[in-house]
Amino acid sequence: MATASGLVGCLFLYTPAGAEPAYVGIVREYVEKLVRPTVEMPLVVKAIEEQNSKFGDVSEMDMRVLDETYRAEVARGDLQMVKALMAKSVSQYLKSKQDDSQGTILEFFVTDCHGLNVGQSGITTDYWQGDEDKFLKTFSLASQDIYIGRAERDESTQLLETQASFVVTDEKGIPIGTATVTIAIDAL
Repeated sequence: MATASGLVGCLFLYTPAGAEPAYVGIVREYVEKLVRPTVEMPLVVKAIEEQNSKFGDVSEMDMRVLDETYRAEVARGDLQMVKALMAKSVSQYLKSKQDDSQGTILEFFVTDCHGLNVGQSGITTDYWQGDEDKFLKTFSLASQDIYIGRAERDESTQLLETQASFVVTDEKGIPIGTATVTIAIDAL
């Protein structure tokens, strides 16, 4: 593992100015080959479409209230919203895919067209992603590109991590939500 960490560390040292870090291509390939097909499954698409119908014209104020409620519950350890989300079959599916990744996927969640979580593999720090780059640089731009965030070392696990996000579309190719995975770069 020390060798892998050292190798990944070297990827940052020799990145020419203006070029993307070497880990970005590796993460992009992993997401295209293994994550995107997982998200394109009918179970995931249907769950997102159902939530889009449920929250059709939700206001930004309502989304902020939902997010604040979720965060407060997590902070207090009163996990009503988390338990409701985790009980969904889409969350159980995402958790199984995370488990199958042998430590590469550290977190896996999908959102609706507003950026509200539809399903998640574990407890996320917030419920509304609509005000974050993972949503703003994908869904808000109607981009089919994978947005890959900056790599950071998690202080508690010491793993080098990044998040990768992309738009989820329905069977007609219409954007309906997003998917985000937190990836342990050291595990690739």
